[in-house]
Amino acid sequence: MHIAIIMDGNGRWASRRRLPRSAGHRAGAKTVNAIVEAAARRGVDTLSLYAFSAANWQRPKAEVSALFALLRRYLLSQTQRCLEQSIRINVIGRRDRLSPTLRDLIEQSEVVTAQCTGMLLRIAVDYSAQHSLMTACRRLQAHEDVDRARFGTELAAVDHSVIAAPDVDLLIRTGGEQRLSDFLLWECAYAELSFLATLWPDFDDKAFDQCLQDFASRDRRFGRISSGDAKQLSHG
Repeated sequence: MHIAIIMDGNGRWASRRRLPRSAGHRAGAKTVNAIVEAAARRGVDTLSLYAFSAANWQRPKAEVSALFALLRRYLLSQTQRCLEQSIRINVIGRRDRLSPTLRDLIEQSEVVTAQCTGMLLRIAVDYSAQHSLMTACRRLQAHEDVDRARFGTELAAVDHSVIAAPDVDLLIRTGGEQRLSDFLLWECAYAELSFLATLWPDFDDKAFDQCLQDFASRDRRFGRISSGDAKQLSHG
C-alpha cells in the first residue's frame, strides 16, 4: 500500500496559538516522527511525505531556512532510528537547488538505509510533479513506443526515486484545503483522496487509523463496474 500525505497547516496551527510559524513547523516535525512509525507498524509499504514544494521557495527566506534546518535535523536524528526499524529513506525532487551540505546528508541517509527491507519512506523536497513530468517527456522525446512502465522508470530517475514508485492508493491532506498542489500527479491517477480539516501538528495515530478505515470501506473499481452491478447485469 502506498500512502501519500500533504502535511498542511503548520503555520495556521502556530498562528492560532500566537506563536511564530517556525514553532508550527517544529510541532509538525514531531508529527512526522509519530506518523512514520505508525505507518511502519501498520504494514504500509510506501509512505510519501510532501515536505517542501518547488512553490515553497516563494515563502520568506527565514521560513525557508527554518524548514531546511528541520530537514537536516530529521536526517541527522532519525536516520539511525529508521535503520533500526528497517525503514528505507529516499528524498525525491530536485537537488540542484539544495545546499551541498544538505545534498550530502540526503545521500548519506539513503546509503545507510539502502538495505532496509521494511517501509520505503519518500520525502519530497523541492518537488513539483509538473516539472518532473515535463523533464521526463523531454528525455523521452527521441524514443518511440514509450509505454507506461518505461515512462514511470524515467520519471523515477528524474525524481531521484530509488524505485519506479507504485501508484498511490490513498492520499491524505490535512489543513482543510482540497487540492493536490502539484504532488505526485502521475502516481495519484487512481488514488483515493482524504481531505481533513485537522491541522498537521494535530494529526495523530487515531486520525491516521480513521483514514485507513475509511479507505478500506471504499469500492475501488479502476474504471470497471462493481461486482454487485455485474451481478445485476448478468441477471438482466
